[in-house]
Amino acid sequence: MIGHNRGPSLDSGTSWRSHCWRQARAALLPHLPIEVVRLRVRRAAELGLDYTTYAGVRASTGRDLVAFLFSSNALGLRPQLPELGAMQSEKLARLAGCGRIVLVHAPLVAEDIRMAASVINDAHPAPGLLAPDRTIRSHLRAALGSLPADAVLLIGAHGLERDWCAVGRLAGYVTAERFFAQ
Repeated sequence: MIGHNRGPSLDSGTSWRSHCWRQARAALLPHLPIEVVRLRVRRAAELGLDYTTYAGVRASTGRDLVAFLFSSNALGLRPQLPELGAMQSEKLARLAGCGRIVLVHAPLVAEDIRMAASVINDAHPAPGLLAPDRTIRSHLRAALGSLPADAVLLIGAHGLERDWCAVGRLAGYVTAERFFAQ
């Protein structure tokens, strides 16, 4: 039937079919050795992410994260205050083994942000929030350079920035509030 999820039937003999269903579901879940889990917990800490976020990104892409792509909104950069706040600067400085790229919204200038913040590896102009997909894709490609898109996590502060993730085939999207939460 339409909408049926192929779960256990509710006819007689339900307990046996439910048992078989649970066994089949359990067989689908990966069983990672404890050392692999420990390494991934350590890597999540290096990246400043909670384990569930890191494990989710890792499971969906099959890759480790190599960089973060921040929007200038996520970093709290404004024309009247084009410098990183203490909390953002401290968090970015603690990130290990990954790149830090910023997409800068106008009227801010990417070169000014690149020069002002030593914890940022690179800065590029951001696409407009309502830009067509091909424009977004070209901006993201320019910002990422040779980095694989599915190994880069987008940190944003606006719902329209979330769309960049799908258009650019990035690893995922995390809100700035969640990423910078203490």
